[in-house]
Amino acid sequence: MHIPPALRHRRFFYLWLGLMISIAGSQMQVWALFWHIRTLTDQPIALGGIGLARIVPVITFSLIGGAVADVFNRRNILFLTQSAAALTALTLGLLTRFEHISLWHIYLLTAIQAVALAFDLPARQALVPNLVPARDLPNAFSLTSIAFQTGAILGPALSGLVIAYAGQAAVYLINAASFLAVIFALILLGDVPQKVDRSRTNGVSLEAIKEGVHFIVNRPIILSSMILDFVATFFASANTLMPFVARDVLHVGVTAYGWLSAAQSVGAMIAALVVSQLKDLRRQGRLFLGAILFFGLATVAFGLSTVFAVAWIALALTGAADSVSTIIRNTIRQLQTPDPMRGRMTSVNQIFFQGGPQLGEIEAGGVAQLFGAPAAIVSGGIGCILAVLLITRKWPQLRAYNGDEPILAGATAD
Repeated sequence: MHIPPALRHRRFFYLWLGLMISIAGSQMQVWALFWHIRTLTDQPIALGGIGLARIVPVITFSLIGGAVADVFNRRNILFLTQSAAALTALTLGLLTRFEHISLWHIYLLTAIQAVALAFDLPARQALVPNLVPARDLPNAFSLTSIAFQTGAILGPALSGLVIAYAGQAAVYLINAASFLAVIFALILLGDVPQKVDRSRTNGVSLEAIKEGVHFIVNRPIILSSMILDFVATFFASANTLMPFVARDVLHVGVTAYGWLSAAQSVGAMIAALVVSQLKDLRRQGRLFLGAILFFGLATVAFGLSTVFAVAWIALALTGAADSVSTIIRNTIRQLQTPDPMRGRMTSVNQIFFQGGPQLGEIEAGGVAQLFGAPAAIVSGGIGCILAVLLITRKWPQLRAYNGDEPILAGATAD
């Protein structure tokens, strides 16, 4: 084991640590929301409403958010988005604490947070290549995955315990406080220079947005990875059905539900740790496609599980596969995108990778309403596998991608 090279860059370390704390709080809220809705209604389709509340703002504002991230200071954007998300979580906690909460409150506040995310993610992902040199970028994204998965392990596990011993409102209030970690990290970063090519774009404009979309369409490697990401997560999105699997199939309570919800992140963090120790990743296209195929197979295994331990292992395997594919696709996209275009590239990508699981939650809720949760999960895993085969046939260059292709963009470092 060695210290990952990206952590030797002081400013990246600050952001990484702040994100790990904040993500833990956010993941607590995600899984608490699913449980909260299940206590308010026994209709699976109600959980699909969360997906709708998230995806509509993403589709509406992501492209604008990407253009904003390429023109305005990305660090300042994060100050605003993180503060807005904190205030939204605080409102959710107070409404729940004083028993004024209803389904429409949850949907509305979730949508407001999604608007903040639509501006937050393009700025945040585009900021990372400004903090580390290009050679350390794959390592930085593996560490970002570790931060996410560490938070995603602690979040669901703590969510069940907090709900059981402190109540539903406490989860939302803790999440509100966790955003302070990122805000403090942004203060420590100081000024972060970024490249703005004002000769090619006219600020935040329709022309700038079109330029970003045109860039993606003319990069087969980037476009195919985005489409594959969308269809795989659309079919294999089973997270919102977790309360129904826990209560109605596995017959466990809220604490075990929390541990079940953390299983994917345990697998993902282990995989990310392994990747962070590797100096070079080659045959990245084949590894990427193989990881998504494995993700679909593990999803099928989870849908067929009736024993808690088997279900937990299957979920951990889906997390490991998803972690590998996430690290590779993020590295491909950032290295093959010039810095003045990174915010817009990420915003287009956000529609794909947020749209897949959020629309998938709606689809899964509808199928579960008609045929039950296990059928929705198994059919989704099969759909994911078929999608990989079809997309590989359409874009064979994705399979041939090795990882040592020419880098189109440089990066600044501290």
